[in-house]
Amino acid sequence: MEQKNSGFSETGLRRMRDVLARHVDSGKIPGLVALVSRNGETHVEAIGTMRHDDGAPIRRDTIFRMASTSKMVGAAAVMILLDDCKLHLDDPVDKWLPELANRQVLKRPDGPLDETVPARRPITVRDLLTSTFGIGVDLTLMGSPIQNAIFEVGIYDTPQEVLPEPDEWMRRLGTLPLSYQPGERWQYHISNEVLGVLVARVTGQTFETFLNERIFDPLGMKDTGFYVPEGKIDRLPPAYIPDPQTGGFIVWDEAAGGRYSKPPAFQAGGGGLLSTVDDYDAFLRMLLNQGMHGTERILSRPAVQLMTTNRLTPEQQAFRDDLAKNNVHLSYGQGQHGGWGFGMAVRTYRGDYASIGQFGWDGGSGTSAYADPDKQLTGILLTQVGMSAPNSAHLIHDFWTMVYQAIED
Repeated sequence: MEQKNSGFSETGLRRMRDVLARHVDSGKIPGLVALVSRNGETHVEAIGTMRHDDGAPIRRDTIFRMASTSKMVGAAAVMILLDDCKLHLDDPVDKWLPELANRQVLKRPDGPLDETVPARRPITVRDLLTSTFGIGVDLTLMGSPIQNAIFEVGIYDTPQEVLPEPDEWMRRLGTLPLSYQPGERWQYHISNEVLGVLVARVTGQTFETFLNERIFDPLGMKDTGFYVPEGKIDRLPPAYIPDPQTGGFIVWDEAAGGRYSKPPAFQAGGGGLLSTVDDYDAFLRMLLNQGMHGTERILSRPAVQLMTTNRLTPEQQAFRDDLAKNNVHLSYGQGQHGGWGFGMAVRTYRGDYASIGQFGWDGGSGTSAYADPDKQLTGILLTQVGMSAPNSAHLIHDFWTMVYQAIED
């Protein structure tokens, strides 16, 4: 039956299910869970199986590796510390992260590692939150000495690389020069890993303990964390990276005995969380509600506004635009949003079906989570297929196309 004011049409939701099912039926996506929520109504689809070769059905409470959609949660933890006046946006981070004090900066971003100049100023909390502190994973510098060094010292989380404990991770990061001066360029990912270490050092707790106390427990995110305990491991599917040549499913992480079956040495704010559609929906809805969850305030309204609106200067923005537009064939369109807030993308122009002001991000393991203040909408799509081939990216694009088509006011 049609519900009044639900904000989704029955026909639109049915068409969305058909499109999602088509991706599973194609054989390229073993299973998926999709959630859309609007005006107090939540609609969930769980389609397909846990494994590509097995009949156990995927369920609404299936736990997924969230990958880079973890970034927004890590940024929220730092905003809580700003709300508590334990940190300030323009504080130099040297006090807590001495490994990042007195940086050297490459004379040329693609030049030799020993040709450097001193940094013009210290790295600040703001630089880390906006991913502009001077070093990151950068498609425009692939194959350069600094990008090779990032991979060689083992600070970038890949299926082959298990990250060391935080102090050792910071030590390794501290051996590298910056690619750019602090605040100069937007570069991806590494800043979000540093933020988790910053939270732990400022609070004297582990990053995970702080997240549990201030975000996960208050929001009822009972299945979210950096590993899956034994009692829930049957709810975690294997993670696949399709072979780009053959399309065959390569398992990069099994559930039982895999890298997420025990507590990790490094609690990775850039990509280490595991969660469910309902847990992540609680987080996104808190942001949509300007920091409120029921009667409890998790974040202040200004903290949420800072996180979820574009924080890049025009110069930083030019670089992010350039990166997105010239690498669209590599990112399958991921990153074509315009701006960047804290730990997430923000739509600053109408580039597809989404409204201006929509915020969120996608994960390389085949995850997508966004909220739209204009439409008062949250949407999450989770699958177990990584983005080594375009299959899960195409699924994510189709999901969002159908979500926006299903809105009827």
